[in-house]
Amino acid sequence: MPLFVSHNTLKTRKSFPRARQSWALDSGGFTEIKDHGRWRCTPEQYADAVRLYSEQIGRLEWAAPMDWMCEPMMLDRTGLTIREHQERTVANYLELRDQGPFIPVLQGWAIEDYEYCVGLYKSAGVDLRLLPLVGVGSVCRRQATDEITTLMRGLHSYGLRLHGFGVKTGMGSYGQYLESADSMAWSFRARRSAPLPGCTHKNCANCSAFAMLWRERLLAPRPVWINPQMELFA
Repeated sequence: MPLFVSHNTLKTRKSFPRARQSWALDSGGFTEIKDHGRWRCTPEQYADAVRLYSEQIGRLEWAAPMDWMCEPMMLDRTGLTIREHQERTVANYLELRDQGPFIPVLQGWAIEDYEYCVGLYKSAGVDLRLLPLVGVGSVCRRQATDEITTLMRGLHSYGLRLHGFGVKTGMGSYGQYLESADSMAWSFRARRSAPLPGCTHKNCANCSAFAMLWRERLLAPRPVWINPQMELFA
């Protein structure tokens, strides 16, 4: 299956496996901002790391930029405003876009915030409708709300091909508007469940068999709200 792997997981490794499937890179921004209130690496260092992963692991489909989440807890952590987080997110994408397979990310909190973020990219000369994928951040912890459904529908109607960060329960409401999504829900569930029959570990939180089963069930044939072409990163 395609994997969504965090830069935080890879950055301390001395060697890397070769990929047997396409994968995407998470910048680890949520943990970075939550724990430290800032990015501790420079865009140059991050771009160098992405190039290294692409060369040594191979099959890297895309990478998230060094974006700035807009949840209230993140604003409290940084002491900055939503607008400042959005401006830093857009500025980082502009700096990184020619240095690797980076995708732009929309950040915000209310629907009008995301519309403003689209405008920031447009003002910088970036037509998001022409790009193969646009990430939508700061939705994970409220993904099943009517507001996020309205947001995804609106962005899709505008002509954007969307990736939903941390989307699982929201699939039932707006999965039809997504090109791809990622989720660690399988691992959280496995931590609280007995191991699969035949598994000898304490739980299946890092078990590929559990992840594959979870993914197959989530993408099983169901009503039309699932995009049949969706790529789900585990």
